[in-house]
Amino acid sequence: MKLGIVGSGIVGLWMAHGLRQRGHEVTLYSARTGEQWLHDSAPTGGAGRFRDAIALERSIGLGQWEHAAPWAEGVHLTLSTSAKNRILTLVGKVNGPAMAVDMRLQIHRWMEQLVELGGQVVVEAVDVARLDAISREHDLTFVAVGRGPLCDVFPRDAVRSLRSSAPRQLAMVIVDGGALTFPGVPFRPVRFHVTPDDGETFWTPYLHKSGKPMWSLLVEAKAGGAFDRFAGATDGHEVLARMKTLIAERLPWDAEWVKDMVLADEHGWLVGEIVPSIRGPAASLPSGRAVMALGDTAMSMDPCAGQGANNGARMVRSYLAAIDAAVAEGRALDAAFMSAAFEAFYADSGERTFVFSDLLTQPMAKGGQALLLAQYGSTGSGTSAEQRIADAIGENFVVPGALNDCFVDEKAAHAFIAKMVGGSARWHLFKKTLAVGLQQLRQAVGLQARHP
Repeated sequence: MKLGIVGSGIVGLWMAHGLRQRGHEVTLYSARTGEQWLHDSAPTGGAGRFRDAIALERSIGLGQWEHAAPWAEGVHLTLSTSAKNRILTLVGKVNGPAMAVDMRLQIHRWMEQLVELGGQVVVEAVDVARLDAISREHDLTFVAVGRGPLCDVFPRDAVRSLRSSAPRQLAMVIVDGGALTFPGVPFRPVRFHVTPDDGETFWTPYLHKSGKPMWSLLVEAKAGGAFDRFAGATDGHEVLARMKTLIAERLPWDAEWVKDMVLADEHGWLVGEIVPSIRGPAASLPSGRAVMALGDTAMSMDPCAGQGANNGARMVRSYLAAIDAAVAEGRALDAAFMSAAFEAFYADSGERTFVFSDLLTQPMAKGGQALLLAQYGSTGSGTSAEQRIADAIGENFVVPGALNDCFVDEKAAHAFIAKMVGGSARWHLFKKTLAVGLQQLRQAVGLQARHP
């Protein structure tokens, strides 16, 4: 079979290598050379990957940086309402560590590797007319561009997309400096701050394109809130300076950690927004031929839950299996195939991933509040009920779905908590309310909170 992929991001390259591994003729169309990706481009996201995405990379021969990446083994979360009121913390481990590798480094190498393995890479800017011509040359053509005119040929599903505007204003910067661990946390975590009125922040261990372990700092700002201060930034140095000021004012417990950080490279930053969208999965071109949406072209989400690359990996694995079955049965890779393949993926994991990502940008419901309160006292080690709850919350980022109902349904949350503690959820939550209240009293009289 002859298959084309338009777009040279992470997900497009995963698909290209997966198809080539199966012996198909593969042509990747990229608007940039590998050298341009490596030296002249900004990363389009943090591209953090959990165990399923890492396993996919290994299975198609793309696990080159596992020995060098600064692995994250869990999450350290702080919920606060002000610089003087850290309400609670969570220290949860995940089953299988995560990693984030500079996608510019990976794209550069994987484009070269695809050619070495007999695939083709064509460097050109593809418009709709050219896409139509490309589709006539292949049995199936994927579009994995994420945004722009080619993305817009796929109809947006207004119902499944859940919302019509961006939930957060985003700022990301890749930085050098800062310890790779935090005192009191027994593993290297993703550092996660939740501030109900203002948004969220994520500090993620990151392997920079230079080969050096660094950090990716991401701010998710609610429009008009205290975190919304990055509009108009013209370079990464300005983004980092504003971020340091924000941390000093609002997250002062991390101010010393961040104060000596410097921009990793001149292109290592982003400012913007994402309107969560589900599209396609098939678009009809002027010739009447259909092309298939892949990755962010098919499903784009706010990065709050870290699901972009991970959802893309699950999609690639699902689509590769669908292609294998269609080829074995002699079925055409037509619009009907595209629709069936997407619906199977969406039912299996896509919907619950999209819903979880949306949940994290909504005001926290009583179920979510109960979960965070119930785990209070988790330390990142041991097998206490609090630790098991914290680990389960972390695991819902790895495989979204198990706790989705609990985040929104207080009864479901209480049932889960009762199962974890082996007794009354209400009594457990009452004790945790007292423990959290004690730390708020300490802060009210000017003392430091004693959170895990």
